[in-house]
Amino acid sequence: MTLAVSIWYDWTYNYLSKASRGIISNAIINNGIKPSMSPKYNSWLTGTNNWNQVCNTGIAFGAIAIKENNPELPQTIINRSFASLPKSMKGYEPDGNYPEGFMYLGYGTTFNVFFISAMEKYFGKEMFLMDKMPGFARTGSYMLNMVGPTGKSFNYSDCNNSAALNPAIFWFAQKEKNPGLLWNEKKYITAGSRSLRGERFLPAAILWGAGLKFDAAVPPKLNLWVGQGETPVCLMRTSWIDKNAIFLGLKAGPPSAGHSHMDIGSFVMDAVGVRWASDYGYQDYIALESKGVDLWNEKQFSQRWQVFRYNNMSHNTLTFNDSLQRVVWASKIDSYADNKDNMFATSDISQVYAGQVKKAIRTCSIINSSFVTVKDQISALSAPTKVRWTMLTEAEPKLIQSQNAIELTKNGKKLVLKVDSKVKITLKTWSTQSKNEFDASNTGTYLVGLEAQLPANSTTTLLVSLTPQK
Repeated sequence: MTLAVSIWYDWTYNYLSKASRGIISNAIINNGIKPSMSPKYNSWLTGTNNWNQVCNTGIAFGAIAIKENNPELPQTIINRSFASLPKSMKGYEPDGNYPEGFMYLGYGTTFNVFFISAMEKYFGKEMFLMDKMPGFARTGSYMLNMVGPTGKSFNYSDCNNSAALNPAIFWFAQKEKNPGLLWNEKKYITAGSRSLRGERFLPAAILWGAGLKFDAAVPPKLNLWVGQGETPVCLMRTSWIDKNAIFLGLKAGPPSAGHSHMDIGSFVMDAVGVRWASDYGYQDYIALESKGVDLWNEKQFSQRWQVFRYNNMSHNTLTFNDSLQRVVWASKIDSYADNKDNMFATSDISQVYAGQVKKAIRTCSIINSSFVTVKDQISALSAPTKVRWTMLTEAEPKLIQSQNAIELTKNGKKLVLKVDSKVKITLKTWSTQSKNEFDASNTGTYLVGLEAQLPANSTTTLLVSLTPQK
């Protein structure tokens, strides 16, 4: 709120009466800046999430806006922000992927860019934050690669799958001298005003994009992008131009990162213009909290993990013996390659199943630019282990047990899920309607996959192919 009022105050200052100026500047001080100096309200100063970025930026704008009557205040607030902001900006290291996912990336990063942009105008020079935080400087590539050819994002964690114009990427394109970062933004602009109506930061795109030309926004050269850090991801596709291209995203990391779910090893997939492997993303916080759900407690057996959309049983990953993934452990992208016949990424996700299996290694691949495989190499402990392999989809499933296959149909398009394994598997679908009264209705979605019994001390490979039918 302080940010909004400060911009309005600054831009309309010459048209305001003296009385109005006094009322507004006092409001900025008393309702914005002063509360930010109190430990009761400013825990965000030491935080590492988007609150740090949003609050530091808003209060700094307030201090600059009222400088004429408080000449020493801006420097005090700015110095505090320069000390505080790197705590959240460090989360982008080393490659630019944001630990809280795509939706909060747009929110926190936009405010962060507002701050740096304002400081460069205020001081008339480049700011050191970019030099000391190279991961933050690379986040434009993460924004670009997170959107598939269906126009939907890889919405892991508390995120929806919508993707729209992000003014901050214009700023990154200027800084990196890389207009190719605007490949998606070019589509949003040419789509017309309907797609832009909800973008509250749209004027910033005009300011940050001045001088950039969409003619230079050519498709990226690389089809595979990997970001490590707190929440590692691999994003790959067969084309940037073809709307029917295959897009595949794989998520690693810990379930304990900000806004994360128990979705380690989860993936999404687009092909022939359809998102076949989906992710629910978040459930409305107010709806959950109003029913008494302890939503922000991320301990292993907290109520957060009883929410249907948040645990591993509703994600495109593995479940062993009906148990939850382990919150305190994590995984990374261990290997990857952009081979013409096999584009892949591998993650050893064993730690998040500590005490459930000896080893679980997942490899997601695009084979010959034609179909996707998900390979799981699993080593069981000294007791028989039930494995459940699930994939969330909005496509209608038809089980073909005799062929170890499931035919999925959506919008007149088809995809065949087929399982290859030496152990006996049973194809299954599960209801997406939870018995918990606090869970959202998941009408129109299906959980498909398989169950198998792994012998004690055995090593098993499950190979699932996902082949779009042309």
